[in-house]
Amino acid sequence: QVQLVESGGGLVQPGGSLTLSCAASGSIFSINAMGWYRQAPGKQRESVAGITSSGSATYADSVKGRFTISRETAKNTVYLQMNSLKPDDTAVYSCNMAYSGSWREHYSYSYREVWGQGTLVTVSS
Repeated sequence: QVQLVESGGGLVQPGGSLTLSCAASGSIFSINAMGWYRQAPGKQRESVAGITSSGSATYADSVKGRFTISRETAKNTVYLQMNSLKPDDTAVYSCNMAYSGSWREHYSYSYREVWGQGTLVTVSS
């Protein structure tokens, strides 16, 4: 069973910084991509940032220049460095991973998806 465990959420003042971590464990043959999503109260879940197996990163327009996604391949871990936080960044942040569970899945481009439980980020004075 594959699991994602997030950490690093909390309360921070506007303009502050936080770093979220997401560690994957279990039967993983290869990781295609990992990403961060968020859902604010009363709003739909939105993509925040993603990173592919080749290291290519993408960001939502609302976080460009403030957030940085990175990965530690050997640890199957992805990070989200969040700077210059705003009250509008308040949300539950969840990690997502697309992976292959076996050699056969990997070479047939067959990917599974798993989500973390989410971590709350509150930006408030």
